[in-house]
Amino acid sequence: MRIYIDTSVFGGCFDKEFEEWSVGLFDQIRAGLHRAVISDISEAELSVAPERVRQLLKELKSKHLDVMRLSPDAEALAAAYIKERIVTKKSELDTQHIAIATIAQVDLLVSWNFKHIVNYNRIRLYNAVNLKLGYRMLEIRSPRDLIT
Repeated sequence: MRIYIDTSVFGGCFDKEFEEWSVGLFDQIRAGLHRAVISDISEAELSVAPERVRQLLKELKSKHLDVMRLSPDAEALAAAYIKERIVTKKSELDTQHIAIATIAQVDLLVSWNFKHIVNYNRIRLYNAVNLKLGYRMLEIRSPRDLIT
């Protein structure tokens, strides 16, 4: 399964509340059960993260990670989410993650951002825009939903 990993999941490896599931997901990726996907947006966000978070990214990049770029199509899709008032312009980076994952046709996007991303009502709205614009629906969950 190709899984787009939001930046919050990397930090979750070092947060007591989210560590069990974030670490579990990365263990599954290292074991070859999933292929991780991030974006150039993720790389920029992680470049200012603590060293241990950057080290985790570096470990994955060598074998288990694909990096997607913010394409013009993804920019337009992210703008459509904002135009439809799913979130405000303040959440533009969140919409870009979702748009990149949609364009990349990943199987799943995982995040710990329950306000703007892993939110039942917003997920329905993101997918309504995706369908309206000819894209497929995007499955969005927290790592907790994958690790049992």
